[in-house]
Amino acid sequence: MWAFLFDHLFFFYYISIMEEKTAISFANVAAKYDSSPEILTDVSFNISNGGFYFLSGASGAGKTTLLRLIYQLHKPSRGQIKLFGMVTNDMSRNEINKLRQKMAIVFQEYSLLSHLTVFDNVALPLRVRNISEEKIKKLVSKVLEWVGLGKYANSNPMELSGGQQQRVSVARAIIIQPSILLADEPTGNLDEENASRLMELFIQMNKTFGTTIILATHSKKIMETYKYPIITVENHRISFSGTHPTPPPEQKRTSKGPKSQNYFTELTKQFDDIGNI
Repeated sequence: MWAFLFDHLFFFYYISIMEEKTAISFANVAAKYDSSPEILTDVSFNISNGGFYFLSGASGAGKTTLLRLIYQLHKPSRGQIKLFGMVTNDMSRNEINKLRQKMAIVFQEYSLLSHLTVFDNVALPLRVRNISEEKIKKLVSKVLEWVGLGKYANSNPMELSGGQQQRVSVARAIIIQPSILLADEPTGNLDEENASRLMELFIQMNKTFGTTIILATHSKKIMETYKYPIITVENHRISFSGTHPTPPPEQKRTSKGPKSQNYFTELTKQFDDIGNI
């Protein structure tokens, strides 16, 4: 009897530990729009906290739909979705909004507010969290400087090129230090230099903060260069390929010593100053 109880307790303990380590979980999920055929069918997978995945597939295969399901912008027609161990299917709007505070998404269409300046677009997620204006100014300035848009802080985003607007969108997404970052073709309108710059930022977010990242891309060059696992959407289903590269030895962060030339080290200190936003 005791052995039976121990086995059951260990099983439930193991399940709870695994759920704590799982950021995103799909179980037999299907998705469609209105009366159209299913775009995704019986999709099941688990993604651990801190994973970095490319999302690949032909146009219209369902990549954006998968991201929308994760971000809770679209409900599955059947199946179950868990985020951070919590079942989302029957969550209220307030519960979903609270969950989204842990996530950020970058869309292809930028989704910038034309009546706000570039600075105010990027600052918006911080302001809704009641962060002080002094801290907002420091962090927004740092982020805009790194994505190469410091001199456009007071510009209207509609005055910028498509590639520049994409960088504003990325800056707004990363500024809240999300636990999950979803990016739909964030480098699609960027030249090679700025695409590499954004990729480095995403990689540093993943390494430094343990941000779980799913990045949709058509670029074979990016996927071959960075060699992260690939989620492929094809024929209404998904498959996984590749493995995560071996991470470098973990280095303890310190505020002492000379100022780092790495942007993200400096940005990390700004996040530390703000605390858990």
